[in-house]
Amino acid sequence: MTVSLHKEGLLGVLTLERPDVFNCLNLETLFTLRRLISEIALDKEIRVVIVTGAGDKAFCSGADLKERRTMPQEQVQQYIRTIRDTFSELEKLPKPVIAAINGLALGGGTELALACDIRIMSETAQMGLTETALGIIPGAGGTQRLPRLVGKGIAKELIFTARRVKPDEALTIGLVNRVVPLEQLMETARQMAHDISANAPLALAQAKFAVDCGMEVDLASGLALESNAYQLLVPTKDRLEGLQAFQEKRKPVYRGE
Repeated sequence: MTVSLHKEGLLGVLTLERPDVFNCLNLETLFTLRRLISEIALDKEIRVVIVTGAGDKAFCSGADLKERRTMPQEQVQQYIRTIRDTFSELEKLPKPVIAAINGLALGGGTELALACDIRIMSETAQMGLTETALGIIPGAGGTQRLPRLVGKGIAKELIFTARRVKPDEALTIGLVNRVVPLEQLMETARQMAHDISANAPLALAQAKFAVDCGMEVDLASGLALESNAYQLLVPTKDRLEGLQAFQEKRKPVYRGE
């Protein structure tokens, strides 16, 4: 088993299960990850996803370079397309995704975290787009997602130098949302997931869509996207439940309808 999916109520925990090789990504792992992402997309019981790595040394150390060295050039191209498409599918999930970064997240590991909505980093973890030190560039979204998150200047510095980013800097530049001790990492991620899952799943999906798509267009177009996303929620049962619960001074019970 290279990737596991464990369901905990409204939460789905995706874990890379290759700790002996720092949870690096071979083709089998990517195929399994993509299949599980497709399952999650159709599973109405899962409202929030946590992505993490097995063990305490690595979240994901990127591509499996040992496997890569044995690949003919055509298969290398297949690998690059597969990792890029897999991360894009994760990013497009209509549910919030939290990266629980428990250790090294280098190259494709940082790109995996960038494809998530929220990043929580342990005090022992390190991140970095280290590809230029290997004669390549980030090929799974790093050159595009990192500058959108931390700004073009900082992104260029990190990509050009290929250096590792420690937790304090990652938090300062906005690469991660929170830094916590390793022993508190999953508890913190689960608590955040619990807080998110208490809200209306249709509203969460539309909020994610509005933010992600609105970032790619001018302000007027983004406001139009927001308006359209809002209008889709007006006729839902969940919106009426939210109003009713507010009036009755109780917690709403959302069903995604």
